[in-house]
Amino acid sequence: MNEIELRDLAPGDGGWVIARHGALYAAEAGFDTSFEALVAEIIADFLRNRDPVRERGWIACSNGKRIGCVFCVRISDEEAKLRLFLLEPEARGRGLGRKLLNTCCDFARAQGYRQLRLWTHESHRAACALYAASGFTKVSSRPVHNYGQDLIEMEWQIAL
Repeated sequence: MNEIELRDLAPGDGGWVIARHGALYAAEAGFDTSFEALVAEIIADFLRNRDPVRERGWIACSNGKRIGCVFCVRISDEEAKLRLFLLEPEARGRGLGRKLLNTCCDFARAQGYRQLRLWTHESHRAACALYAASGFTKVSSRPVHNYGQDLIEMEWQIAL
């Protein structure tokens, strides 16, 4: 993989985030279109209500092609949420996930957040291993039936 650029969200990126989450999660985890609808709602809310000082979305690009993303979204003055963390299959296993995660954590810390939370599923083993290795702690897990699948939903957090 060539040089990776992490840039702020630009016009057209929101649609890409929605489409890639929908397609990848359907292909890799069997999720139905209700997951894509959730991602669309998250993106629409972010684009409409974003605080440009305390919230950010990053798009990872290589040779002008989008290959990943992560978002830092405000929950309160002291707490933020990591959202929409995604890597294209060809970008995995090369340190980009760690780079995106560190970028989000560093930004949240610099903005004065004291805690960063995230929500994921147990089936995302590589991501969960990265969260644990980066200092996140799993604070809850529960079985659910979402997006057409039986899943174990998990919440993780890190003190900043």
